[in-house]
Amino acid sequence: MDILGISAFYHDSAACLVRDGEIVAAAQEERFTRKKHDSGFPHNAVNYCLSAGGVDPGGLGAVAFYDKPFITFERLLETYLSFAPSGLPSFLKAMPVWLKKKLWMGDEIRKNLGWSGEVIFPEHHQSHAAAAFFPSPFREAAVLTLDGVGEWATGTWGSGRDNRIELKGELRFPHSLGLLYSAFTYYTGFRVNSGEYKLMGLAPYGQPVYRDLILEKLLDLKEDGSFRMNMAYFNYCQGLTMTSGRFHKLFGAPPRKPETPVRRLDMDIAASIQAVTEEIVLKMAGHVRKETGLAKLCLAGGVALNCVANGRILREGVFDDIWIQPAAGDAGGALGAALFAWYQVQGNPRTADGVHDSQKASLLGPSWSTDAVESWLKESGYPYTRLEDDELFDRVADAIAGQKVVGWFDGRMEFGPRALGNRSILGDARSPSMQRDMNMKIKYREGFRPFAPSVLLDEVRDYFEFNGASPYMLLTVQVREDRLTELSEEEKRLEGLDKLRVPRSDLPAITHVNGSARIQTVSREDNPRYRALIDRFMEKTGCGVIINTSFNVRGEPIVCTPQDAYLCFMRTGMDVLALENCLLLKEEQPPLDEAVDWRSLYELD
Repeated sequence: MDILGISAFYHDSAACLVRDGEIVAAAQEERFTRKKHDSGFPHNAVNYCLSAGGVDPGGLGAVAFYDKPFITFERLLETYLSFAPSGLPSFLKAMPVWLKKKLWMGDEIRKNLGWSGEVIFPEHHQSHAAAAFFPSPFREAAVLTLDGVGEWATGTWGSGRDNRIELKGELRFPHSLGLLYSAFTYYTGFRVNSGEYKLMGLAPYGQPVYRDLILEKLLDLKEDGSFRMNMAYFNYCQGLTMTSGRFHKLFGAPPRKPETPVRRLDMDIAASIQAVTEEIVLKMAGHVRKETGLAKLCLAGGVALNCVANGRILREGVFDDIWIQPAAGDAGGALGAALFAWYQVQGNPRTADGVHDSQKASLLGPSWSTDAVESWLKESGYPYTRLEDDELFDRVADAIAGQKVVGWFDGRMEFGPRALGNRSILGDARSPSMQRDMNMKIKYREGFRPFAPSVLLDEVRDYFEFNGASPYMLLTVQVREDRLTELSEEEKRLEGLDKLRVPRSDLPAITHVNGSARIQTVSREDNPRYRALIDRFMEKTGCGVIINTSFNVRGEPIVCTPQDAYLCFMRTGMDVLALENCLLLKEEQPPLDEAVDWRSLYELD
């Protein structure tokens, strides 16, 4: 049986196809439309998933949507009425799309798919919990989901056993860890639902001097991790902003305007809310361990992308092992909805061996053959060299070792917000200038944004205080102490972004200013070609670590097609592009013709 899962109309729309419990394909709509966090109906993602599975809508056994729109609408109405008349502008802005589309989700799905069968509607956090547990390697595990808000729930906990999940407790709107973090994202001048990574990346440059103030004024935090927020400081229930004038007065300044210089206040705010977030997550995790008695934890929801908090759960031994859904946000809800329909609604059996997950390394998107790439390059007149695998790995490893920046386009596109070695920009982690250069010349983003390392799984202990697997880049761990740089007294006194001037380890491009790194371990089983490339780099340099950042520039989704990759390559300071087994050098390319309609070139192969 084929089940199509869909998430849409909030942010990060996506589709997923599950066949007899196996994940066949999954993709976010933004990758096809090139509109970051695209919230529209995922026409392109649906078409890709059906094509990948060789099925048309009439052949589907069921369609599942990732939440219950009527209950969400109920929450909106109750919230607006509670704050009337102050919520009128927000109410008037929200209602048209609800009355036209969101309330009639079943009809909208049938119309867009040409589908006349059953539509299954799990609750939002049931979809998150299903995405967390069912693909995990565990036969049984505790489950924790945390995000902004679903219908009413903003966080849930429970357990998963075999083919069922059971949610036993929840935190309810407006009290939300995701919305709390987003409020501080907004206050520090970053965009809600996309700038939370920036806030987390900014935190090490500040001091948590406002932690106690946040816990005293904004939150009533309990020992089990539940909390109530003082809504007088927030505006998201009734207004068009996240924070209120009272919030701004408390911290002594208005919100930072986007694209203006980052203030010392913003750095300290980031450090403070990150500290509070970690404290809440640790308390919640401890409570869930106590209540369930289970040694393993599965995580999903947007807050599960906070890799620093995830690392602390594992490092402090709250659980023996954790598995985090790589597409933890709303996109992953499409996957969770489909799996919920297969296991929980239809009662099909599930197997788990305790070691291997069923996420397929999250390499679930479209791919192009080298023949298809070569045909397009010839037709376009772009110079390239087609290489066999061994020579390709050799040439690319040499380029990285020679301080070149490489665009790496290989195999199926990743599902989720992280590039995991198939749509990646690669660089030398040993370079003291590579973080600055890649941020400024390639990614066109803030200079403080850290880069993640890809490290050979069997070499991870040689570089990091970690002995395990982190294939989805969702854990932050410490760089080994013997690799850290001993700072002078003057260097120790540096504050704020001045800390960037000092290399922190012998892998300076991936080491955060606090000595940590957000790691991706790479195994032959998960990604043999990417593993072979890093192996070749280690043979040449003695180093089993390279920089891996997503193949995109700031404000754009990760590239999907060879055309997307070539355009990004030509518009940035990248030196080399590997499109499957075709290698392109920047200096050999003709000037980019910006008049080309790049979208018209898009075709799935």
